[in-house]
Amino acid sequence: MGMTDPIADMLTRLRNAGMARHKKVDIPSSKQKVAIATVLRNLGYIKNFKTVTNDNFETLRIYLKFDDGNFPVIHEIQRVSRPSRRVYVGTDEIPKVKNGMGCAIVSTSKGVLSDEDARKAQVGGEVICTIW
Repeated sequence: MGMTDPIADMLTRLRNAGMARHKKVDIPSSKQKVAIATVLRNLGYIKNFKTVTNDNFETLRIYLKFDDGNFPVIHEIQRVSRPSRRVYVGTDEIPKVKNGMGCAIVSTSKGVLSDEDARKAQVGGEVICTIW
């Protein structure tokens, strides 16, 4: 059986790598995953990322970020919209994660944005995941 939800796979790999205290994690690349990684970097949840090409196969390498106690900066990351149940929201319905402590990542008509940027741009879309 093939992988049905590559985004959930990406989030799980990030979660597991963080718990295992890995400095970096490799994930099969896609445009949407690169967009999500960009938002995570801009929000300060990861150090950086780059795409690595091996034998015509693109891999997204994400460098994880840890706090002073060597705990992963990503405490919790959860998939919201799944292939079996898509979750779409309007501008005024974009969720507040942990009372604004966390963040939602939303796929909008203006690209993949953080909940804050989506509110500023006044666009709704598909809630990909929540993170804090």
